[in-house]
Amino acid sequence: MLTADLVSARRRGAELVLSSMGDEARQRAVEIARALLERVRSLVGQSRDEVDAAMKAVDVGPREHRLKDGLAKLILDDCEFDSHEEVDLRSLRREVFSRASATRAALAPGERFDRASVLAVVAQDHCITVEAIEALLFSDLRGAQVLRSCSASDAEALVADYPRAQAQAVLLRAIRVTVDVECASVFAFRALFRRLKFLRLLYVISREVEGYRIVIDGPCSLFESVTKYGLQLACALPVLDDCDSWKLSADIRWGKEKTPLVFRMVGGLEQGAGARSQPESNGWTDEVSALVRNFEALESPWRVSANVDIVELPGIGLCIPDLVFEGRSIRGAAVRVYFEVMGYWSRSAVWQRIELVQAGLREKVLFAVSSRLRVSEEVLGDDVPAALYVYKHTMSARSVRERLDRLAGAD
Repeated sequence: MLTADLVSARRRGAELVLSSMGDEARQRAVEIARALLERVRSLVGQSRDEVDAAMKAVDVGPREHRLKDGLAKLILDDCEFDSHEEVDLRSLRREVFSRASATRAALAPGERFDRASVLAVVAQDHCITVEAIEALLFSDLRGAQVLRSCSASDAEALVADYPRAQAQAVLLRAIRVTVDVECASVFAFRALFRRLKFLRLLYVISREVEGYRIVIDGPCSLFESVTKYGLQLACALPVLDDCDSWKLSADIRWGKEKTPLVFRMVGGLEQGAGARSQPESNGWTDEVSALVRNFEALESPWRVSANVDIVELPGIGLCIPDLVFEGRSIRGAAVRVYFEVMGYWSRSAVWQRIELVQAGLREKVLFAVSSRLRVSEEVLGDDVPAALYVYKHTMSARSVRERLDRLAGAD
């Protein structure tokens, strides 16, 4: 993924506009990408320093350096470098340096330190050669890592994807992103919302006349995990392209002065994004998947499955729970309880859910909230068809079942 300094853009009033490529510029970009790819693929087995030097040596014009650096960044993102993670290199260095220090301290006056003998002893202890010790000693340094493979696309595909890569870099500077989406079917909307949730984005969804509006907090509005969250937000762009059409408006802070600007985009299948991709089998995070496995192991009368419903209170708001539990009340009536996880959300998002329930949401919903959000389970009383489950580190299947039984018993 590109970084903001590699983006070619200009200000147009209060907006940030990406620089477009004409046919001639695009053909030149393909030539540069092809030259970079040829250099990289010819250096499999060589160090990262050698790869970097070879890419820097590709000759370009004075105004093409940013483009070359951007293409090089995308290519390197698709390269696999070997850092010998199977070897504890820090411990190996500590052992070599400690033995060398002890050997030097034991030298008699006038006696010379023999580096090779120290390495030979360490190599014998590890049943490897001295040459292997030499190669491993600093192999975890970035420049010493060895290129094993390059899976980057061909030059034409790299250049075709370059505008999106620039847009993703812009979103790393976003405070808030608003997207209006339209889909031909409710199933496409459900898939979109589940995939956005899989990315752990902080969003609010409202219904519009011809679709939905999604308002997403940007990484620059957060106080922690900014880089990781920004990457998750950037990953949302390919997800949006599964919609028939979408319009994006992002409030960003750009440049060294962090100037407030607006960045706009449009996309979707109607814009020629291609065929609709297949969503994940269930769209669950690892956290939710672990809960499902543990819950099924309880062999309780409750049946759990992926949720496909959009739970909505017209005029107030909506939510897209992760799971749905089906069971029986104490009177034997069928009961459905939705389950939504907000462990990576914000306090304001939790309060929006609480307001949704208090406004008259009829469906039974169990909201799982991380304790780091400092919300009490008592904020939802027994007079509403919903409950909060506050957990510390991981969600407990037994605790979830207890709350499901409680909600079912309220009928």
